[in-house]
Amino acid sequence: MESNGGLQVKELNKRTSGQAFEVILTPLTPDAKGEFPLSPLKKKETSLDEIKKKLDAAEERRKSHEAEVLKHFAEIREHEKEVIQKAIEENCNFKKMAQEKLNQKMEVNKENRTAYMAALNEKFKEKDKKFEEVRKNKGAMKELDN
Repeated sequence: MESNGGLQVKELNKRTSGQAFEVILTPLTPDAKGEFPLSPLKKKETSLDEIKKKLDAAEERRKSHEAEVLKHFAEIREHEKEVIQKAIEENCNFKKMAQEKLNQKMEVNKENRTAYMAALNEKFKEKDKKFEEVRKNKGAMKELDN
Protein backbone atom coordinates (compact mmCIF):
# COMPACT_ATOMS: atom_id res chain seq x y z
CA MET A 1 0.00 0.00 0.00
CA GLU A 2 1.37 3.38 -1.03
CA SER A 3 0.41 6.74 0.51
CA ASN A 4 0.88 10.08 -1.19
CA GLY A 5 -0.57 13.17 0.53
CA GLY A 6 -4.31 12.57 0.87
CA LEU A 7 -4.35 9.68 -1.61
CA GLN A 8 -3.78 6.02 -0.79
CA VAL A 9 -3.39 3.39 -3.51
CA LYS A 10 -3.77 -0.28 -2.60
CA GLU A 11 -2.99 -2.96 -5.16
CA LEU A 12 -5.49 -5.80 -5.27
CA ASN A 13 -4.91 -9.31 -6.57
CA LYS A 14 -3.88 -9.37 -10.18
CA ARG A 15 -6.63 -10.36 -12.58
CA THR A 16 -6.43 -12.12 -15.89
CA SER A 17 -7.73 -8.97 -17.55
CA GLY A 18 -5.08 -6.74 -15.98
CA GLN A 19 -4.33 -5.12 -12.67
CA ALA A 20 -6.80 -3.84 -10.07
CA PHE A 21 -6.25 -0.97 -7.63
CA GLU A 22 -8.28 0.51 -4.82
CA VAL A 23 -7.93 4.28 -4.45
CA ILE A 24 -8.75 5.77 -1.03
CA LEU A 25 -9.03 9.53 -0.58
CA THR A 26 -8.31 10.81 2.91
CA PRO A 27 -8.16 14.38 4.20
CA LEU A 28 -4.70 15.83 4.89
CA THR A 29 -5.62 16.51 8.51
CA PRO A 30 -8.38 14.99 10.54
CA ASP A 31 -10.17 18.33 11.05
CA ALA A 32 -9.70 19.62 7.47
CA LYS A 33 -12.99 20.38 5.78
CA GLY A 34 -11.83 21.31 2.30
CA GLU A 35 -11.59 24.58 0.50
CA PHE A 36 -14.78 26.58 0.97
CA PRO A 37 -15.03 30.35 0.79
CA LEU A 38 -15.13 31.85 4.24
CA SER A 39 -17.62 34.57 3.32
CA PRO A 40 -20.54 34.41 0.89
CA LEU A 41 -20.20 36.17 -2.43
CA LYS A 42 -21.30 39.77 -2.34
CA LYS A 43 -24.38 40.49 -4.41
CA LYS A 44 -24.51 43.44 -6.71
CA GLU A 45 -26.64 46.28 -5.45
CA THR A 46 -29.84 46.62 -7.48
CA SER A 47 -31.01 50.05 -8.44
CA LEU A 48 -34.56 51.37 -8.53
CA ASP A 49 -34.50 51.36 -12.35
CA GLU A 50 -33.49 47.70 -12.45
CA ILE A 51 -36.27 46.80 -10.01
CA LYS A 52 -38.79 48.69 -12.16
CA LYS A 53 -37.52 46.91 -15.28
CA LYS A 54 -37.85 43.56 -13.57
CA LEU A 55 -41.36 44.40 -12.36
CA ASP A 56 -42.35 45.58 -15.85
CA ALA A 57 -40.95 42.41 -17.39
CA ALA A 58 -42.85 40.31 -14.83
CA GLU A 59 -46.05 42.26 -15.61
CA GLU A 60 -45.53 41.65 -19.35
CA ARG A 61 -45.00 37.94 -18.74
CA ARG A 62 -48.15 37.81 -16.61
CA LYS A 63 -50.19 39.64 -19.26
CA SER A 64 -48.76 37.44 -22.01
CA HIS A 65 -49.62 34.30 -20.04
CA GLU A 66 -53.11 35.63 -19.31
CA ALA A 67 -53.63 36.40 -23.00
CA GLU A 68 -52.51 32.88 -23.94
CA VAL A 69 -54.89 31.36 -21.40
CA LEU A 70 -57.79 33.50 -22.67
CA LYS A 71 -56.94 32.58 -26.26
CA HIS A 72 -56.88 28.89 -25.29
CA PHE A 73 -60.28 29.19 -23.59
CA ALA A 74 -61.70 31.02 -26.62
CA GLU A 75 -60.48 28.18 -28.87
CA ILE A 76 -62.09 25.65 -26.54
CA ARG A 77 -65.39 27.59 -26.57
CA GLU A 78 -65.28 27.83 -30.37
CA HIS A 79 -64.68 24.10 -30.62
CA GLU A 80 -67.58 23.45 -28.23
CA LYS A 81 -69.86 25.65 -30.38
CA GLU A 82 -68.82 23.74 -33.51
CA VAL A 83 -69.47 20.41 -31.80
CA ILE A 84 -72.88 21.55 -30.55
CA GLN A 85 -73.81 22.92 -34.00
CA LYS A 86 -72.78 19.65 -35.64
CA ALA A 87 -74.78 17.66 -33.07
CA ILE A 88 -77.86 19.84 -33.70
CA GLU A 89 -77.52 19.36 -37.47
CA GLU A 90 -77.13 15.60 -37.08
CA ASN A 91 -80.15 15.53 -34.77
CA CYS A 92 -82.23 17.47 -37.31
CA ASN A 93 -81.11 15.15 -40.11
CA PHE A 94 -81.95 12.14 -37.97
CA LYS A 95 -85.41 13.55 -37.21
CA LYS A 96 -86.05 14.23 -40.91
CA MET A 97 -84.94 10.74 -41.90
CA ALA A 98 -87.01 9.15 -39.14
CA GLN A 99 -90.07 11.20 -40.19
CA GLU A 100 -89.59 10.22 -43.84
CA LYS A 101 -89.25 6.54 -42.94
CA LEU A 102 -92.35 6.74 -40.76
CA ASN A 103 -94.33 8.42 -43.54
CA GLN A 104 -93.19 5.78 -46.03
CA LYS A 105 -94.17 2.98 -43.65
CA MET A 106 -97.56 4.59 -43.04
CA GLU A 107 -98.10 4.98 -46.82
CA VAL A 108 -97.15 1.35 -47.42
CA ASN A 109 -99.44 0.23 -44.58
CA LYS A 110 -102.28 2.34 -46.00
CA GLU A 111 -101.79 0.86 -49.47
CA ASN A 112 -101.61 -2.67 -48.04
CA ARG A 113 -104.76 -2.09 -46.02
CA THR A 114 -106.58 -0.67 -49.04
CA ALA A 115 -105.51 -3.66 -51.15
CA TYR A 116 -106.52 -6.06 -48.38
CA MET A 117 -109.93 -4.39 -48.00
CA ALA A 118 -110.46 -4.48 -51.78
CA ALA A 119 -109.55 -8.18 -51.81
CA LEU A 120 -112.01 -8.85 -48.97
CA ASN A 121 -114.77 -6.90 -50.75
CA GLU A 122 -114.13 -8.88 -53.92
CA LYS A 123 -114.24 -12.12 -51.95
CA PHE A 124 -117.51 -11.11 -50.25
CA LYS A 125 -119.02 -10.14 -53.62
CA GLU A 126 -118.14 -13.56 -55.01
CA LYS A 127 -119.68 -15.22 -51.95
CA ASP A 128 -122.79 -13.05 -52.33
CA LYS A 129 -123.04 -14.15 -55.98
CA LYS A 130 -122.77 -17.80 -54.95
CA PHE A 131 -125.39 -17.31 -52.23
CA GLU A 132 -127.66 -15.59 -54.80
CA GLU A 133 -127.16 -18.50 -57.20
CA VAL A 134 -127.91 -20.98 -54.45
CA ARG A 135 -131.10 -19.04 -53.56
CA LYS A 136 -132.17 -18.92 -57.19
CA ASN A 137 -131.49 -22.64 -57.56
CA LYS A 138 -133.34 -23.35 -54.36
CA GLY A 139 -136.26 -21.16 -55.51
CA ALA A 140 -136.26 -22.89 -58.89
CA MET A 141 -136.29 -26.30 -57.19
CA LYS A 142 -139.21 -25.26 -55.00
CA GLU A 143 -141.11 -24.15 -58.06
CA LEU A 144 -140.38 -27.46 -59.73
CA ASP A 145 -141.54 -29.38 -56.68
CA ASN A 146 -144.83 -27.50 -56.56
